[in-house]
Amino acid sequence: MTNLTGPSWGPASKSKPRQLVVMCHGVGANGQDLISLAPFLGPQLPNTLFVAPNAPEPHEQGGPGYQWFSLGNFDLTVMNAGVRRAAVILDRYIDDQLVTHGIVDYVIAGFSQGAMTALFTGLRRRVAPRGIIAIAGALLDPVTLSTELTNHAPVLLCHGERDDVIPPIRSRQTAEVLRANNVPVETLFSPQLGHGIDQTLLPTALAFLKKVLA
Repeated sequence: MTNLTGPSWGPASKSKPRQLVVMCHGVGANGQDLISLAPFLGPQLPNTLFVAPNAPEPHEQGGPGYQWFSLGNFDLTVMNAGVRRAAVILDRYIDDQLVTHGIVDYVIAGFSQGAMTALFTGLRRRVAPRGIIAIAGALLDPVTLSTELTNHAPVLLCHGERDDVIPPIRSRQTAEVLRANNVPVETLFSPQLGHGIDQTLLPTALAFLKKVLA
């Protein structure tokens, strides 16, 4: 099975980490894409280690990036199977990080395809995260969630209202499904944002991290 690797940052305190934030990048990117946010988030979470693994597959359209699963076929059955395979790999990576650093409290965050993977994986983990952050993503295979849900970790959903890659309705639908399954949900929809992360989202993400990791 693929062993994930990627950049890390922190803790800002230079001491042994007490908390972990796992950051899952979008399709065609790599771990550097999201670890660049750690210098903004980390100083206010001084005992937190940030890790951003490269997804397990080379991007099928070439270039230096990676993907969590193929987007060559947008059939939901195919995508559901893809995220399920990715979840097994990410699940093991998180377990390894927790054991290696002797950490109990952790958060899974992701952007776009990484958000899909973070949501799918996090809500099915036996060792529950303290929270899940999904930016510009969607909940894949929602029909199976009620029978496969293993925890009720709080979720923050963020989305740009001008996103023309993954429509913001996907996050609204995700919120409905999560609430129907008694998963606590917070949402932020940024009026001027497209498919990305900007300064309107980061303070909300930081506040969520500080709250769930307190």
